[in-house]
Amino acid sequence: PTMGKEKFSFWHIASTWYHEAVPGHHLQVATSMVETERLNRYQRNEAWTSGHGEGWALYAERLMDELGAFADPGYEMGYLSAQALRAARVVVDIGMHLGFEGPDGKPWSAESAFLVLRDRALLDEVSARSEVDRYLGLPGQAISYKVGERVWMKTREDAKRRLGEKFSLKSFHKFALALGPMGLDPFEKEMAAWQG
Repeated sequence: PTMGKEKFSFWHIASTWYHEAVPGHHLQVATSMVETERLNRYQRNEAWTSGHGEGWALYAERLMDELGAFADPGYEMGYLSAQALRAARVVVDIGMHLGFEGPDGKPWSAESAFLVLRDRALLDEVSARSEVDRYLGLPGQAISYKVGERVWMKTREDAKRRLGEKFSLKSFHKFALALGPMGLDPFEKEMAAWQG
């Protein structure tokens, strides 16, 4: 089942855990399920907004870094490596779909995207090709991670500034997650009205 591979690196495991499980998607979806009676039918049954959902998961990774969860240097490198991939995704996704000039001075292509992901984000060949296929099939989805993370960070900083000493990180997270899935604009408006 390992396809001949004998050594495996686990330095990405901590950031992946925080992204996919707790405090990431698992907590996010579980909170929506607990709050299901408060959510509208669309939010209960159909909603997954990539910017909001993936933004939360990236925000969760950053939060865990802020809280010191990546004290092990290997896990810190895994987190930083994952951040490098997300940054490369933004450049590649926008470049390919808007026809911008790539690093080779020519318009972006699937091959130039592959090379950037392999050489700059340090993905193996199979993963880099899979990422390119994903971007081609889902334009804009790859950038939604970082856009969403920025919105989550901005709403937190705005709330801190607005509420001052009254701000509670725990209350912020509880309220924000209880809103359920939604677009980033409605999310920002809801959070701007939050009074702690």
